[in-house]
Amino acid sequence: MTIPFVIAVAVLLGLLLFLFHEVRRSPGEHGSGRTPRWKKSLRVAAAVIPLVLFGLAFWAFLIEPDRLIVHPETIQIDNWPKELSGLRIAVISDIHTGGPFINDRKLQQIVATTNALSPDLIILLGDYMSPNSWHSHRVEPEVTAAALKSLQAPLGVYSVLGNHDWWYNGEKVRRAFEQNGIPILEDEAAEVRWHDKSFWLVGLADLWTRPQHISPTIAKVPAGSTIIALTHNPDIFPHLPQSVPLLIAGHTHGGQVNLPLIGTPIIPSAFPQYTSGHVFENGHHLFVTTGIGTSILPVRFRVTPEIVMLTIN
Repeated sequence: MTIPFVIAVAVLLGLLLFLFHEVRRSPGEHGSGRTPRWKKSLRVAAAVIPLVLFGLAFWAFLIEPDRLIVHPETIQIDNWPKELSGLRIAVISDIHTGGPFINDRKLQQIVATTNALSPDLIILLGDYMSPNSWHSHRVEPEVTAAALKSLQAPLGVYSVLGNHDWWYNGEKVRRAFEQNGIPILEDEAAEVRWHDKSFWLVGLADLWTRPQHISPTIAKVPAGSTIIALTHNPDIFPHLPQSVPLLIAGHTHGGQVNLPLIGTPIIPSAFPQYTSGHVFENGHHLFVTTGIGTSILPVRFRVTPEIVMLTIN
């Protein structure tokens, strides 16, 4: 992204110089040899409008996609076991290694930022892969898995796969992660013990690319157990039984663009309310992270890449 960034800075500086020149020009009366005031106002407006538009594009394509924030979130769940109160889960999704700004440096930043939060548990929600396109290139999953191997949490690191992983080669992505000590829960459940109490992580397969086995997978968990479900695509939420109090998902990228007064023009979900954040429906909870990378278009505007620090009470 260095060359586009340099070109964009040069254009931005040129527009600023043009605006400065127009502001400094003195208006005058007709015949005085000076530009009339109304013409000057038009010329200044003609300089300001492209400057503002280009500045917004500069931010959306070259600044915000490279940012990374920590998004703290607390969810209160009725009848949540008191022994599990205060469970802190770091949520990472949609890394898309090989996409704009998602390189070795960013992977190291993700790991360092997450470890500094000292979470009890880390979950990864899929879409580690990027396609070969005009703005991204494929990075083999072994590279991403080797970097994420350094994530540390006392209760471990667990993952599911996303649609981009399966469009590439889901089995290869799974092998890469599991060879680096990160279990993949593909319609599988794992028991986790914390403070002398067990809860279960249930990983549910991606909606767009895999057969759905929601009920049989949840049935693998002993009746009455506390469940946290993980999946890539949040659109399975209406199909979850009431025995699952919380589903955590990614996939949407928060729509990547959130325009003032307009909102999010494009959402890869059949349910606009699942764009991002905390949703409470039909007696249970959904949390959707906006993720880290970009897809389709290399743009983010008012939807900052995030690592979520989720606390459950």
